Amino acid sequence: MPNRDRDLTEELYSLVANEEDARVCTDIPDDACEEVPRNFFLILFSNVLTKLGDLLVNPKTVLAWLMGALGAAPLVAWLVPIRESGSLIPQMVIGAWVRRKPVRKGFWALGSFGQAISVAGMAASVWFLEGMSAGYGVIAALILFSLARGFCSVSMKDVQGKCIPRSRRGRLSGLATTLGGSATVVLTVLLFWDRGDPGVAFYAALLLLAAAFWVIAGGLFLTVEEYAGETKGGGNALRDALRNLSLLRDDPPFRHFVIARTLLLCSALASPYFVLLAQNHSTNGWMLGGFLLVSSLASSVSASVWGWMADRSSRQVMIRGATLASAVCLLVGALAAAGTGSIWLYLVGFFLLGIAHAGVRLGRKTYLVDMAGGNKRTDYTSVSNTVIGFMLLMTGGLSSLAALASVPVVVLILGGMGALGAVSAARLQDVSPQES
Repeated sequence: MPNRDRDLTEELYSLVANEEDARVCTDIPDDACEEVPRNFFLILFSNVLTKLGDLLVNPKTVLAWLMGALGAAPLVAWLVPIRESGSLIPQMVIGAWVRRKPVRKGFWALGSFGQAISVAGMAASVWFLEGMSAGYGVIAALILFSLARGFCSVSMKDVQGKCIPRSRRGRLSGLATTLGGSATVVLTVLLFWDRGDPGVAFYAALLLLAAAFWVIAGGLFLTVEEYAGETKGGGNALRDALRNLSLLRDDPPFRHFVIARTLLLCSALASPYFVLLAQNHSTNGWMLGGFLLVSSLASSVSASVWGWMADRSSRQVMIRGATLASAVCLLVGALAAAGTGSIWLYLVGFFLLGIAHAGVRLGRKTYLVDMAGGNKRTDYTSVSNTVIGFMLLMTGGLSSLAALASVPVVVLILGGMGALGAVSAARLQDVSPQES
């Protein structure tokens, strides 16, 4: 990088990260420390682009709406479980493979390019197929999308752990979410303002735009200056992955984290039921843009605050996020059960739940990065994500069965689950630098 560009990058980084502490790089090598400002912004912009892509293929909003428009509404129930668990369950095997490589940024780029190809496949299904055939095409592409996403999930935490100091990781995640949320607000208004029922061409163009975001993100991430880290070669990836399951038995702090994270799924699982409750009052097309908008606003107004808080105590961020999610679910569930709900209640509730979920998600990600280093971090990430993938399928399946009887009851159950998650998070060990 030319000296002028490097100086500008370092100046911007000092403003964003408040870089005044000379001891900030104590947990990464000196060579990596020199590249922190440049890597900070490369990782930041890559994350922002993927967040824009995520907005356009959100299974809780856009894809669900798309399935209805295609005449494939019966397939909506499969969107969220496939999108989430498909990227989590294979991660033990992926993690064992990634762990053998000293430089791992290529795995993130590979996952990003894979997501781009998958989303382009969705666009092709929408354009060339009709009805249930188009729906099945979207589902097939979503499976591939989720598998590609697994590479990004495992490798991102490891690359970030090697390239960004511990006390700046929460700030990076928070800023990425804030910028991504702000950009998605603008994009949502531009795409859905004063729009009636979008046609097939609109959805196909939307998906191709999302694919372009992932291509650019992957290209940027390949330019991150990542130094070689420790590796663990030999053996079979599946055998290594199964052996890593012993962490749940032999590592009590990690086992407790996985239990807490399972309970914290409430903030993710509750969102579709808020949309479902709102649809009982109105099915107007503006609701899609409305829920996208409040979701984006929730991220943009809260993530940087959560990020700064996570640099002080990621455990406290999880506790506060879970408490807010629990309170919102219990209140909305109770009002809906009493028959006093309204569209505005569900939109506001969705907004507050989005704030809570941003805190829970950022807190547990920062906690996992801070609680381990090197290959152990990769093992923790892959094992916890695989277990959570199966738990997501189980809890999602049970929730869908309960919803057949009463959607408000499901929201109340998830609220209770969040309360237990807050209690469990409060009993986790302190791992953040200012708590340790």
